[in-house]
Amino acid sequence: MRDVVRWPLLLGVRHHGPGSARGVRAALEAARPRTVLIEGPPEADALIALAAHEDMRPPVALLGHAVDEPGRSAFWPMAEFSPEWVALRWSLEHGVPARFIDLPAAHSLAWDKEEETAEDGEAEDLRVDPLAALAGAAGHDDPERWWEDVVEHRSAGDRDPFAPFAALEEAMTALRETYDDVGVDDDRDGLREAYMRLQLRAALREHGADGVAVVCGAWHVPALRRRTTVAADRAQLRGLPKVKADLTWVPWTHRRLARAGGYGAGVDSPGWYGHLFAAPDRPVERWLTKVAGLLREEDRIVSPAHVIEAVRLAEALAALRGRPLPGLGETTDAVRAVLCEGSDVPLALVHDRLVVGDALGEVPAEAPAVPLQRDLDRAQRRLRLKPEAREREAELDLRKENDAERSRLLHRLRLLHVPWGEPAAARGSTGTFRETWRLHWEPELSVRVAEAGVWGTTVLAAATAKAQADAVAAPGLADVTALAERCLLAGLPDALPTVTRVLADRAALDADVGHLAQALPALVRAQRYGDVRGTDTGALAGVAAGLAERIFVGLPPACAALDAEAAEEMRRHVDAVHGAVGLLAEAAGPGESPGDAAGARHQEHRDHREYREHRDHREHPELRRRWLRVLRTLSARDAVAGVVRGRAVRLLLDEGEVADEEAARLMGLALSPGTPPADAAAWIEGFVGGGAGGGLLLVHDERLLALVDAWLTGVSAEAFTDVLPLLRRTFAAYETGVRRTLGELVRRGPEQRADVVGAVAGVPGFAAEADRERADAVLPVVRLLLGHDDLHDDLVEVGA
Repeated sequence: MRDVVRWPLLLGVRHHGPGSARGVRAALEAARPRTVLIEGPPEADALIALAAHEDMRPPVALLGHAVDEPGRSAFWPMAEFSPEWVALRWSLEHGVPARFIDLPAAHSLAWDKEEETAEDGEAEDLRVDPLAALAGAAGHDDPERWWEDVVEHRSAGDRDPFAPFAALEEAMTALRETYDDVGVDDDRDGLREAYMRLQLRAALREHGADGVAVVCGAWHVPALRRRTTVAADRAQLRGLPKVKADLTWVPWTHRRLARAGGYGAGVDSPGWYGHLFAAPDRPVERWLTKVAGLLREEDRIVSPAHVIEAVRLAEALAALRGRPLPGLGETTDAVRAVLCEGSDVPLALVHDRLVVGDALGEVPAEAPAVPLQRDLDRAQRRLRLKPEAREREAELDLRKENDAERSRLLHRLRLLHVPWGEPAAARGSTGTFRETWRLHWEPELSVRVAEAGVWGTTVLAAATAKAQADAVAAPGLADVTALAERCLLAGLPDALPTVTRVLADRAALDADVGHLAQALPALVRAQRYGDVRGTDTGALAGVAAGLAERIFVGLPPACAALDAEAAEEMRRHVDAVHGAVGLLAEAAGPGESPGDAAGARHQEHRDHREYREHRDHREHPELRRRWLRVLRTLSARDAVAGVVRGRAVRLLLDEGEVADEEAARLMGLALSPGTPPADAAAWIEGFVGGGAGGGLLLVHDERLLALVDAWLTGVSAEAFTDVLPLLRRTFAAYETGVRRTLGELVRRGPEQRADVVGAVAGVPGFAAEADRERADAVLPVVRLLLGHDDLHDDLVEVGA
């Protein structure tokens, strides 16, 4: 059919259109050109051969980035159903040379950032949507549906493979004549088309007028067909800015091809388009079978009869709507009505998993990459931690060497701002020897890896250098302590000396108690995590102890004369320091080694009472005693904000340093008539608020509840309006059951409150001591729910 071809053969396509891809393949088979020119950066010509590699699996993308500024980058994505990919594969399979002819990435990356499209290497930044204009001219208000009907649903067996491209060229020529006259064609398109014309002329001279095929966006075809002079095109390109650029292949995802993922020249339904391109026949039946399989995996009842009925409904809807074949809209309506029984919940799953899809491409190891990317690839293979497009959770047990290495790798990448994994709340265990990560690989992370390559050639070296630089540049003391914690989590022993030195210097110079209080918890956690990972944290322990001493001295005066907002912030600091002092004293005592699983579990499951009894026997009793004296000082000073005084009394009560009678006396003083109502309400908030279990304290201590009740009923109407927001904030934090019980206690009055809390003598389960026999009865169920076969021994060891 070469004699009926209009040479050069210009195949105008829609990027990522399966109908265009099928048409390109048919046209190339019929025309048999001697060379194929493809829209794309010419620097990637050396990478074309890799498209035939056995390890290359689309979707993939050409990644171009400025060598001196890797963050300035652009992608040219290609899916299996992209016309450009089909043209590449056809050329390689038939031994026909292929070249990219778009404007070089060296120029496109050099444009000012505000003029660049962030992720669209094709730069289709048009003020007119060609599809919308053509669909409107044809009387359709939905451009996507019109394109599906006239292009995507065309049979591969249509007789003339060149007719669709000729019709599309004619339509685009009319559009360009209309919109170019009103200035819609922008300067960038003009530059790109001038460069493409120069490359086309060179190919025509080399291969002859009847041997060149071009695959490009349909919008550009009229410009390539237009007759211009070489001098005019060269003059248009003279003086363009330029940078040194590197290109390589990187994996891509269907999700990033979707417009919902931010790719402006993408498609809404890459999974659906991939199905249309790959299905040999009966695409609707095959699609609905896929949907049925997915829903069955989610334990939904879907039978073959459901699939048959859904196919019939989709075909009927297409006929009613005047469409040649059921499209995505018809199949989606059929799935909702028949397979999902009218529910949009499973339909959302179908859209996410199939219509968009989780496909992640692969590139061969031979593809160019920065040394840091090579090292990351080796680590992923060694640790069997494969990147996946679908978000998933990974449970890591740090007592296992492979899991510990995985944890260190993920923490190092986070230091390098490559957030492949994000820490998540662990399920079934709160131990420091367990971690839960939420993993999700995005193609843009390849750019982050390239940017991080300036810090080193391996992940370890790069993370170490980045941590040292971040420590020196950290704006505050809390930032340095947080960095120390991250260094321990990432296993960066060579970075710790620099971080510790900066930490000591900053701590010595910072006199703000709030800053010191913010810094201490992270520093103590770092020491604790270091113990679990077997890291020497002696230097951090010394800094933490010194920091704690300075907080003890400066905290009482810092808590005086505070407004409400500053007092609440200081209350949070007191809570944080209290927890940190407890961990610091605990870490100073004899602990288990990282490999001692039984010791670790014993530490994690120790209940509060046993912890309080044994803590005084630690090696650092003085540190704890100093802190308790600070809390006593805070609780007794009238100048200290009420919320801080109340919290100090509460912490002393929890530690057993204040008897119940003394706590009741202090509350009575704080709620006496001479105390301003706002101060009394703040004291109550500090004592029973802030998520410290204060609601249960009031439920089980009638004296404290009676004091609060009596004070509240005695507040004047004017003062009540002022204290109401504080009280609502305090009591709203309680669980629903606690609030209900408190309300019932107040309603019944003091004489009947014992019945409400179940403290009547003789009621099983409410006694001075725990009923161990009843507690043991639930252990099999708890063990089954949490998946811990050894949970029984642990609970028995700490007293159930």
